[in-house]
Formats: sequence, structure tokens, C-alpha cells
Amino acid sequence: MSAAAVAVWLGSVVSILSRSHADRNVYPSAGVLFVHVLEREYFKGEFPPYPKAGDANSDPITFNTNLKGYPDRPGWLRYIQRTQHSDGVLYGSPTAEHAGRPSVIEITAYNRRTFETARHNLVINIMGTEEFPLPYQAEFYIKNMNVEEMLASEVLGDFLGAVKNIWQPDHLNAINITSALDRGGRVPLPINNLKEGVYVMVGADVAFSSCLREVESPHNQLRCSQEMEPSISCDKKFRAQFDIDWCKISLVDINRVFPIYITRPEPGNGILPEFGLYDPPSETLMSRNYFSDFLITLAVPSAVAVVLLFILGYTMCCRREGLEKRNMQTPDIQMVHHNSIQKSSKELRSMSKNREISWPLSTLPVFNPVSGEVVPPLHPDNYETTSMPLMQTQTNLQNQITIPQQRPSGKWYS
Repeated sequence: MSAAAVAVWLGSVVSILSRSHADRNVYPSAGVLFVHVLEREYFKGEFPPYPKAGDANSDPITFNTNLKGYPDRPGWLRYIQRTQHSDGVLYGSPTAEHAGRPSVIEITAYNRRTFETARHNLVINIMGTEEFPLPYQAEFYIKNMNVEEMLASEVLGDFLGAVKNIWQPDHLNAINITSALDRGGRVPLPINNLKEGVYVMVGADVAFSSCLREVESPHNQLRCSQEMEPSISCDKKFRAQFDIDWCKISLVDINRVFPIYITRPEPGNGILPEFGLYDPPSETLMSRNYFSDFLITLAVPSAVAVVLLFILGYTMCCRREGLEKRNMQTPDIQMVHHNSIQKSSKELRSMSKNREISWPLSTLPVFNPVSGEVVPPLHPDNYETTSMPLMQTQTNLQNQITIPQQRPSGKWYS
């Protein structure tokens, strides 16, 4: 290997090591939206070379971010990565409370094909500003955008430009961006290119314009209550790229919500004022006797239960009227009717018990008084009695034999 090739190789190694271990510093302002893109191309040089030339763009890479020494990020900083083949984004809105304290964010990149990792540190130095917070803040709900699409610098710049045209402030900043899913929204169906929606808060140093105030008119408030789209004169300046739900716009004048203190109070020395010597309780305190409390706790409910049990027993056992009193108060005709029903029921039960002992007289054979022949019974054993009609006719009596009768003598008989 030539000296020039070795020098180039060493330079590439040094550059890779420097990118792998050097800290990157950023300086966001308090009260202004902070966006940092974790580019996949930036981390591809950290992984070993690919066996094929076309595999460089196909490896899935994910990122893990956390505050150094802690398992998660600061409360104001959020992270999103839609897929393993897209860039990650760190975004959030730092406040003046975090100013002056650098936050070291550890960024770990994972190659999901080779399982190689690379780690970078991002040092966030939050700068305080006199303009924070801007007194007039407006929050827009954009229905046709996802949060990662809105965080793109071109898209966010177009939106701030449209807001500046209708507001005309001297200073206009994006304060915060929040996904609609973080506000309780539902995940959209994967049809018709539906979006999650995003809330964008912007701040300015001048009062709200008349166009923004149109939402507060009674006519538009009525249309919003009826789930109808309000009529806003400046909506056409957004309609080409941004679909804004004007019923969900929020206009806040923080001067009316809470006062802003220009000068902060001087911090104390951290020492509590004197309250005198601490006088702990004596170790010779008398122990409390809980026996009386125990008796009261058990005796009162037990006494109430015994009284209730006595009243219930007296009512159930000693206050019964009895059968004699009931019979005396019952009318005689009702008693006779009841006794007749009981007697009939007993008779039917006794007859059902003797059903197979003796046959009824209607089933016994009879004799023909003229010929002396035995006439079979009207209902033989194989005769189906269940289908026999109540009123029998001559055609129904197939098994019935007609008994001949003697004719009377006389000349008038015909």
C-alpha cells in the first residue's frame, strides 16, 4: 500500500472516530421550537462496509435517545421516527427554567441488519431571551399533516409565512408542535391518505388580527356548535397547503392570563429560618389502653343485633294467627267450596290408583238377549281411543253390533 493510500485510510479512520466520539453542540432559545433531525446518512459511516453496493440504503436503522445518566429524555424534549428507513426527529419547546443548564443527550443508532451500534452525544445549551414569552399566542389545528411532516423546515416555513401575512407582527416564532394523538385523538384509518393531525402554536408581539378574531364572532361560534365550518376570510391563504380546523383555534393573551415579572426575585441562601430548638416527645409516655375501645366497638353492634333478633323471633313465633283463627274469619260458603274441591281431588287420586285393578263395566262383554251370542266390548284393547270423537255417529261405530228387536204383532203394524 502506498503512502498516499495509507494517509487517506488513516484520515478516514480518524474522521470516523472523531464523528463517533465528538460532542455536537446546539444552542436553542427558550420559548422557541427546537428541531434536530437524526439523519440516517450521518450514521451510516459508523457501521462496517456493506458487502454489496446496493445494500447501503436498505439497512433499517433506529435511534434511542436519553439524557446522559438517565433512562429517558427531559420532559420538554420529544422524539419521533415513523419507520426504520426514515430519519428520526428530536423536537420540543424549552422554557426559561432550563436556560443556562446544558443537557447532554445520548443518541444511540442501531443497525437492525448487522446489530452494530454507534453513539453520539448532543449537547443542548438553552439560551435565555428577553422576548420570552411572546405575549400573544395562537394555536392552530392542521388536519392534513403529521407531526414529522410539519417539522420539516420547508413546511414549517411556509406555514409561518402564511400566518405572518394575516397577522403582520414584528416578531413571529413557532413555540410548540404537538401531535393530535397526544391530545386524545384517534389513530386514523389507513385509507384515503388520512393524517393524524397536528397542533402548531405560534407567538407574536402584536395583538391578534381581525381575521383571527373572526372565529370569536357569534355567527361562527354558532356554526362551530352545529359542527359546521365557519366562514373565515383569510382561510384561502392556507387552503392551498394547510387544512385548518378554525373551530379548534385557540387565542391566548398571556398578559391577561397571568402577570409577567420582568425581574425575578432574589434567591435565598437555602437555609431555613430559626424555629427554636427541636423538642422531641418524651420516651416515658404512658401507653394507651384500647380495651374500652375494643368493648365499645363490639358491644354496641352486638347489643343492636340481639335486640333485632329478639324482635324478629317474637314477630315470627309469638304473633302467628294460626289455622283456627284463619278458619273463623273465612266465610262458610268459601270453606264448603274448598272442602268440595279437596274431596274431589282425593276421589280422583284414589280412582287413579285402582286404574289397572278392575275394568269398567263398559269394557266387559255383554250377551245378545235374542241369539245368546257374546257381543264384543265397544272398545277392544287395540282400539285407538285417543282419536275417538265425543259424539259418535253410525259410521264411527264400526265395532258396534246392532241388537235386533222383536216386532209387535197387530194389523196396524207396517
